[in-house]
Amino acid sequence: MEYALPQDLRDSRFVERNERMNSASKTRVAFFRHTTSFMCTALLVAGFAIAKPAFAQVTPFMQSVAEQAAPDSDIAAFYKANGYTPLWTGTGSLDKARRMALLKALKSAGDHALPVGSYNVGLLESNLRRVSTQRELGEIEVELSRAFLKYARDVQTGVLTPKKVDEGIVRDVHLRSRTTLLETFSKSTPAAFLRALPPQAPEYSRLLKAKMLLEQQITEGGWGPRVNASALKPGQSGAAVVALRNRMIAMGYLPRAASQTYDAKLQVAVQKFQHDNGLETDGVAGPGTITEINKQIEDRLPNILVAIERERWMNIERGKRHVWVNLTDFTASIMDNEQVTFQTRSVIGKNISDQRSPEFSDVMEYMEINPYWNVPNSIARNEYLPRMLSNPGAAGHLQLVDRNGRVVSRSSVNWGAYSTSNFPFNLRQPPSNGNALGLVKFMFPNPYNIYLHDTPAKSLFAREVRAFSHGCIRLRDPFDFAYEILRPQSVDPVGEFQRILRSGANTRVNLDQKIPVHIVYRTAFTSAKGRLNFRRDIYGRDERIYNALLRAGVVLNDVRS
Repeated sequence: MEYALPQDLRDSRFVERNERMNSASKTRVAFFRHTTSFMCTALLVAGFAIAKPAFAQVTPFMQSVAEQAAPDSDIAAFYKANGYTPLWTGTGSLDKARRMALLKALKSAGDHALPVGSYNVGLLESNLRRVSTQRELGEIEVELSRAFLKYARDVQTGVLTPKKVDEGIVRDVHLRSRTTLLETFSKSTPAAFLRALPPQAPEYSRLLKAKMLLEQQITEGGWGPRVNASALKPGQSGAAVVALRNRMIAMGYLPRAASQTYDAKLQVAVQKFQHDNGLETDGVAGPGTITEINKQIEDRLPNILVAIERERWMNIERGKRHVWVNLTDFTASIMDNEQVTFQTRSVIGKNISDQRSPEFSDVMEYMEINPYWNVPNSIARNEYLPRMLSNPGAAGHLQLVDRNGRVVSRSSVNWGAYSTSNFPFNLRQPPSNGNALGLVKFMFPNPYNIYLHDTPAKSLFAREVRAFSHGCIRLRDPFDFAYEILRPQSVDPVGEFQRILRSGANTRVNLDQKIPVHIVYRTAFTSAKGRLNFRRDIYGRDERIYNALLRAGVVLNDVRS
């Protein structure tokens, strides 16, 4: 719907003149109007009477725009720079295209899991219909710019500020300049500009499609009745098996069939489901698998909404080659041109307040072969020092190191003079097969002291849920990971790595090309072919994000109405 502006406003001299001027005269007059209009408007706002300038008349529209924009420095700067020329409320076809494109985007913001109500679309439309003076026109002009900037930021970089939701999400969101957004939009094709605002990463589009698909499935009855059984296994039959089969069909894991038996085809379907939900793929519907199978679409949609918001936080250049660590999936992957070229299982931080792995992005600069383990202060003071103060021979695998990096003999220390609060030495474990970091660590220096590394505790990788570390990311296949990291800079990455390893010497290997590392937390994600995957919210972060989104005005589309 178009909103026709009253004729007396459409004939406003400053609009018509701006449309008629050729580019040369625009340049000359713009400079004069840019300075003179702003000065006159400022004086008017301050209550001073001024004579009309020869070239630029301060109209009620201009004065209204200046007053309305004043509380927002970015909007004020934009209008000051363009001489208070309208962006939305002019009479030309481009102004109309901007209005209509913005209103359309705001109305469909729910498709992007955005808070539609916060954009006040109804009020904007009402104000456009009712405008009768240039002063009111100036007010709606600034209202439209505010709505545009809020929508642009929300759809481009997220509704929420991550650190305010959970202290473990230490990701820096790359916000775009609001003034630049207005300036660039003013010179662009409106609809195309708005379409380009959301993240262009393939995952964002796949998540939007998944959201729409699940909403449609709700209208068609969802995934059907729950499976009324604590566990089922191949060979069984009966009503519970039929319910299991029907849910596998509804979820797309099995073609339609009438069998009442837990046969080989159903077992394969259960295995696929288990794979997509981070479960052991044994094809047996045990208690854990039944619990995940019985979750309804309404239970899954919040995960997708949160994943969409997280994609907006990650609306950055991730690197043609980068490392992707998904904490909830317990995996670390090397990505080349959006393709997984290497993946290994990982162990992440325990679900304890000071040991959960944080979420952030940084750049891997080097690897350390045969590393020392410099015991973090928190671990030293909480776990080792109390034992050593009681028994100086305790934790004998650790060295005492002074502030100059020299190893200190335990026999030379006056243990009675120290406590956990004033102990002057650091603790360090030298390179060895039993080193807590294993035989290699991968460094992307960061204030959280988080990195990827080997571990002697190999048995933990067989677990389904692998949250056991103090925060760092342990890798099941660290040598293979190292070979892949070194491959671009070495003709023989395996031989080079193994030669250094066999030397037993602590060695730093710098990377010729630094590699971005992204530590993320996704309970919903898709495969390259669009198949949905879900993981458990092990730290409860996604629940907190979803609740924050609800408070911000995001709603699940009521597709059943």
